[in-house]
Amino acid sequence: METVTISPKYQVVIPLSIREAMGIRSGEKAHVIHYRNRIEIIPVPKVRDLRGFIRGIDTKFVRAGDRV
Repeated sequence: METVTISPKYQVVIPLSIREAMGIRSGEKAHVIHYRNRIEIIPVPKVRDLRGFIRGIDTKFVRAGDRV
């Protein structure tokens, strides 16, 4: 577990070891949420990186008989 300091402008620096492990780069976006009395920072992937991430998913489903 890493410890960070909150600056007077309420900024935090993500430690290098975490940035490297998650591949976070300067300028990337992240969501910050309040969840069960804690703060979570979730990196937002670029749309380009999401291309093909559901390749091979089974899209077949059984439709109810009363539906068209």
